[in-house]
Amino acid sequence: MALPQSTATAPSPPEVVPVESAGRATPDATGPAKNGKPARRRRRWPDLRRWVSVLAILGLWQIASGSGLIPTTKLAAPSTVASTAWHLIQSGQLGDAMAVSLRRVVLGLVIGCITGVVLGLLSGLYRWGDALVDPPLQMLRTLPHLGLVPLFILWFGIGEEPKVVLIALGVTFPLYLNVHSAVRAVDRRLIEAATVFRFSRWQLIRHVIFPSALPQVLVGLRQGIGIAWLTLIVSEQVNANSGLGYMINNARDFLQTDVIVVGLVVYAVLGLLSDWIVRILERRALAWRQTNVAR
Repeated sequence: MALPQSTATAPSPPEVVPVESAGRATPDATGPAKNGKPARRRRRWPDLRRWVSVLAILGLWQIASGSGLIPTTKLAAPSTVASTAWHLIQSGQLGDAMAVSLRRVVLGLVIGCITGVVLGLLSGLYRWGDALVDPPLQMLRTLPHLGLVPLFILWFGIGEEPKVVLIALGVTFPLYLNVHSAVRAVDRRLIEAATVFRFSRWQLIRHVIFPSALPQVLVGLRQGIGIAWLTLIVSEQVNANSGLGYMINNARDFLQTDVIVVGLVVYAVLGLLSDWIVRILERRALAWRQTNVAR
């Protein structure tokens, strides 16, 4: 007996959209190519809606200060803060303080990054390194490094050394943990393939381990930069005679809340700027990686 033929048509396979066209061209392109020339990308303007809440807060702050609801001895008005910032810039006081603070952060960051990466590679690549390096670092990691300020002052005095060492110590641990974890998480099949091709130890690190571990290492770098700025704020308010923390401490003694706010805003701007630089570096170094971001 012949079977009845189904009238339903088979579903057509889903259309495969190239990754590049799905992620880039559709929202920005103005149309198809004309006269053999590629389509021009539409310029993307910043979303001004993100500034609405910020401007509203500043406006309410200004109104509250002008009406006396917020005393100037507690918090200066935004207009006063802006005027004070301009005065500090013109006098050169803010520039000098920023230069000193930046030098401390950069020195501590470089020392901490080198220490964390080297120790992470030693403990991640070698069993003896893991046995010798990891236990003491795990013990030190549990200590709040900001609590070491009195001890560092006794060891290094009240100069630049305790501040730089404290920043380096705070940066070392996130770099170490991320490098150690990233090296241990490298795909075993890639290492076996490199062994088949007779890669040397250096070639294995350069061509297999380093590219695989780079995303997590950059995450550790961003965490380290945040800790570096946090440590700087604390260290500069203890026996400092220059820098942003010194400027804020002096302003506190004279009840200059406008100078204190200017110093805090500069800290925040420098932190955001350094994080933005690392994100640009991450975008360029990891251009080969496809991200799964919900749209």
